[in-house]
Amino acid sequence: MGKPQVLLRGRRVFCMEWHKDLYTGESIRGRQKKVKWKIMHNAGQPFVYVLTLASNEENLLDIIPARELLQKHYPKRGLYVVGLAGNYNEALALAGHIVNEVYRATGGFDVRGYIRHKGKRKI
Repeated sequence: MGKPQVLLRGRRVFCMEWHKDLYTGESIRGRQKKVKWKIMHNAGQPFVYVLTLASNEENLLDIIPARELLQKHYPKRGLYVVGLAGNYNEALALAGHIVNEVYRATGGFDVRGYIRHKGKRKI
C-alpha cells in the first residue's frame, strides 16, 4: 500500500491513498506520475478517470471522473486509488482487467482483499 497523500483544497485537507503498483490504461502509460501529480494538486484533468476500491463494500471498484475530485465537497478521505485511465471506455476495460486478474489469481472476486494484499508484498 502506498502512503496516504494529502490533497490541499483551500483550508481543508483530504487524504487519498495510492496503490503502489498503479494500474494504468494505454493512454496514461508513461505519464502516470504527471497525471497523479496534477490530480493531487487540483490541476484539471477533464478526460482522466480514477479507479478506486469501491466506497460500498458490496461493489468491486468505483470509476470516478478526475474532474469530480476538483469539487470542494467531494469526499476524498478514504479513497484508495488503484488505477488511472484516459477515458471512460479505457476505465471500463481497465476495471475488467483488474477483476479478471483477481479471479485468475484467487478464483473469486474479492478485489479489495487482493489489492490490499498485493500492496503489502514486494513485487
